[in-house]
Amino acid sequence: MRYFRWLVTLAMPLTLAACSLMPSSEFPREHDVDLDRFMGKWYVIAHIPPGPTENAYNSIERYEQTEPGRIDTVFTYREGSFDGEMQTMEPTGYVTEGSGNAVWGMQFFWPLKMQYVISYVGPDYDTTIVAREKRDYVWIMARKPQIDRETYNDLVKRVGELGYDVGKLRSVPQQPLDERSDG
Repeated sequence: MRYFRWLVTLAMPLTLAACSLMPSSEFPREHDVDLDRFMGKWYVIAHIPPGPTENAYNSIERYEQTEPGRIDTVFTYREGSFDGEMQTMEPTGYVTEGSGNAVWGMQFFWPLKMQYVISYVGPDYDTTIVAREKRDYVWIMARKPQIDRETYNDLVKRVGELGYDVGKLRSVPQQPLDERSDG
């Protein structure tokens, strides 16, 4: 009987956490993300990072849809400098049904999934903002390691309009493609 109570006690918060992936209707998100166009390589231009990536350089996120609704992800970065130790994370994204492909549960380890909301994607799928309703983390990403100042400022403005403190944004140092060994 104790085992059953322990299992129920553990399962309840996990079940409730899984239900909270879909953001409230007020939280801005794209309504129809073309997953085929969204897949591929994205360079992290700026972010409000989770702790492990606060000193990331050359951050790259790669997405591949391996089956309907499942996105295999490889996130790489160098720790602390362009020559720092290469770090790799391989979470799996699960597209939330009814979200227009804009809301994913990003699973780094079972059974927990982190909310991942595509709040903006450029018309050419060359820039994106991935956010969370908690407004604790955000990522500005692009298909190239550098973007022009006007585009960057527009994306930062959009992040502010999502309710984030843009003063917490950290620009991620990205080497030009011809200078990298990991690109």
